Amino acid sequence: MSSSMRAVRLVAAPGGPVPRVVEVPAPGAPTGTQLLVRVVASSVNGTDLGLVRGGRAFRALSAGRVAPGFDLAGEVVACGPAVTGFTVGDRVMTLLGHGGGAQAELVLVPQHRVARAPAGADLQQAAAVPLAGLTALQALHGRAGLHARRSPRVLVVGAAGGIGAFAVQLARLAGAHVTAVADEQRAAFVSDLGADVVVDRYRQDVLALRERWDVVFDVPGALRFSAVRPVLTAAGVLVSTRPLSVDAVRGLAQREGPRVSAVATRRSPVDLAHLAHLIDTGRLRIPLDRVVGLEDVATAYAHAASGQLRGKVVIAVVVAEARAPVAT
Repeated sequence: MSSSMRAVRLVAAPGGPVPRVVEVPAPGAPTGTQLLVRVVASSVNGTDLGLVRGGRAFRALSAGRVAPGFDLAGEVVACGPAVTGFTVGDRVMTLLGHGGGAQAELVLVPQHRVARAPAGADLQQAAAVPLAGLTALQALHGRAGLHARRSPRVLVVGAAGGIGAFAVQLARLAGAHVTAVADEQRAAFVSDLGADVVVDRYRQDVLALRERWDVVFDVPGALRFSAVRPVLTAAGVLVSTRPLSVDAVRGLAQREGPRVSAVATRRSPVDLAHLAHLIDTGRLRIPLDRVVGLEDVATAYAHAASGQLRGKVVIAVVVAEARAPVAT
């Protein structure tokens, strides 16, 4: 078996870092409760695009501490001696930690971070689930407590991307009336996901409408709490994907009334299993924009950054036969 593998890395270029497929050392045999997973596909997330934009994140990447790719779907090709929950051949999906590295042919991951992929979806589809699905689920039910609200009204800003597309569906499943913000070109896509009302982001200021919501989920993380507070109900909450700003922290000091919260996505296999169950029972669709081959990784990143997504962009990772399976 080859001791190297193909993986996506960001390399310096005159216009800024760009994704390239390079040869890197392959991981060794799994130890303890580790699984060696042959990656079938990985998606492009906002975190990856942040690395491309450079700054401190790219410096960490250049130092070898971060690699592109944070979620994946694949097949178990080897198990550590203490693994109890999985076996070779199992179809799995997972969200990796802050070090990333999912856009590679092989990945080592501890079994307690892994969930079984949906039985009714192929692994390219499953690769679109972990980060986006977990973020939407944990924002709505963890931070906003949507499951405990009666007849809630939910506003999803950034509804056409991966996180937003999951959020629209999960809000509807919770019995919410959903208002979604998207552009005109993607309004039909968002409506088809279950949004009751779609507001054109370019033609109308949704915060200027005479509406109130119990939950405002700001997927881009661009809204100020002071601007959102007037459109929240008395027990309403703004949930953002960004760390809380000074403006938002001031809002936390309020003892009563609307509040603000930020979602920090947790690598929860229990939540992943819940999402897989919703998919397998036909209640949740995987919003897949397109699948791009590993050799066209730059195209995948460019489209993911285009602002025209209808769900997720997934990179198909093709593994040479000679490199799998890997014996323990």
